Amino acid sequence: MNRVLLLLLILFSLIPACKEEPKGAKLAEVNGEILYLESFKATFPKGEWEALEASDKRRYVEDWVNLTLLAQAADEAKLDEDPIIKAKMDFAQKKVKANALISERIARLRISEDQLFSYFRIHQAEFQKPLLSYRIQRISLPDKLTAENVLERINQGMAFNTALSRYSTESLRESGGDMGFVESVGPDSLFWQAAVKLEPEQSGILKKDELWYVFRITDSKESDSQASFEQHRAEIRRRIIGEKQEEVYRKLLQEIKSRGNEIYYY
Repeated sequence: MNRVLLLLLILFSLIPACKEEPKGAKLAEVNGEILYLESFKATFPKGEWEALEASDKRRYVEDWVNLTLLAQAADEAKLDEDPIIKAKMDFAQKKVKANALISERIARLRISEDQLFSYFRIHQAEFQKPLLSYRIQRISLPDKLTAENVLERINQGMAFNTALSRYSTESLRESGGDMGFVESVGPDSLFWQAAVKLEPEQSGILKKDELWYVFRITDSKESDSQASFEQHRAEIRRRIIGEKQEEVYRKLLQEIKSRGNEIYYY
């Protein structure tokens, strides 16, 4: 989701709760208004905030600070007293609440192993394509904080090889941090699983055993192995849930309407 759009929805959704001071760590303070971590995390899908890179977290927080400044300026100009603005805020608030209710129902879905495997069999042609092997270059680091800092420097323009020669703590540094080609199965499969999620030219971060690594893909080739059910389990689950979302929406609406609501159209 676009960060600015996401944060606009956050501001709208927090309007009715502004009188209650949220708890938790402080992220920032803008002209006396405190922005709290727990309030911010609550707007992300479960686990998504924790999965973000440190640099992405900082960008999200900066966006929230900027939007808070804009919202404060809008308050000073009394724009929230405009009937059209009030109507838009009311609509956005209803949308956030409705989406929260739908998300809560979707979270209750239980996908069985039989459903997962049945979906895999039906769509087997889509999944049984040759996998890619990835040639990985890595920088070994002692802890998560150091790894995040090194990744941030690379994202800000430091050459990967410069960071490798300067920060890597393992002997593999002498051969340029080159792991060779890694496969979806084997001792280095964690790197393969992380590499699959990378965008072109992007560097990533992962923990293996007691060390942290910043890594990138330097080459790829078609693997001799075929994708298995286990390798596609998470993707299959996402697809099934996606297909069930419309069904959840219809059933939820039907359930609510069956309560005898008073609805009039003019």
